[in-house]
Amino acid sequence: MIKVVVTGAGGRMGGRIITLISSTKDIQVVGAVEQKGHALVGKDVGEALGIGKLDVKVDDDLNGCIEKGDVVIDFTNHEASLRHLELAAKKNRAMVIGSTGFTSEEIKKAAELAKKARCVLAPNMSVGVNVLFKVLDDVARILGDDYDVEIVEAHHHLKKDAPSGTAMKMAQIIAKALKRDLDKEGVYTRKGMIGQRTKTEIGIQTLRAGDIVGEHTVMFGAVGERLEFIHRAHSRDNFAKGAIRAAKWIVGRKNGLYDMQDVLGLKT
Repeated sequence: MIKVVVTGAGGRMGGRIITLISSTKDIQVVGAVEQKGHALVGKDVGEALGIGKLDVKVDDDLNGCIEKGDVVIDFTNHEASLRHLELAAKKNRAMVIGSTGFTSEEIKKAAELAKKARCVLAPNMSVGVNVLFKVLDDVARILGDDYDVEIVEAHHHLKKDAPSGTAMKMAQIIAKALKRDLDKEGVYTRKGMIGQRTKTEIGIQTLRAGDIVGEHTVMFGAVGERLEFIHRAHSRDNFAKGAIRAAKWIVGRKNGLYDMQDVLGLKT
């Protein structure tokens, strides 16, 4: 039985992860964490989520329950996730991080910390999205510089980071396949007399509205035709199920920083 501690237990993702684990074989929630002062702290997390008593009280500090679990699943924010990874490294625990908004320096720090902890860090835990990552790499290599690349992402109006971590991962994959520097070629805003589109730019545009769970469209456009690849998330359960799959996979692995491509066996 794999024992899991879930941080951000009162959030959208944390709640769904706990709910799904409660009905999944061979995995069990043994700890739940929320920030100090949160209404759930001290309560049974199962009763608070409406899924029945789990005999797991919500803690306000990961340090108070991390040793109960084999792995921590974290969907909080990039700063909190790094602090939690530091603790996981000290306590020799595995970790799954689905937070987004990491800077390049934070990713480097995560990789350094993961030398002492097994960690899956991915901007999107959906199986479908990670298959699409693989497809985009192949497509970009085949089409080359003859096709313009545009990425459009849409999420709910509460999302704080932009573009989404998933859109940025898509752009990074395509830029690498095309041997381009995304820092130089990424275009995030267009307004006014901007001139003709350059041949090497990669457009990444952001939409925020209502309760959109997550939509990503990648367009490869040439004169006479275009290819579009679309992923639409209808609920957060896809991400929660992916995180649970990652948690089962990472326990027992060697220390290091992994992603969902590793979990799904998509790397060649």
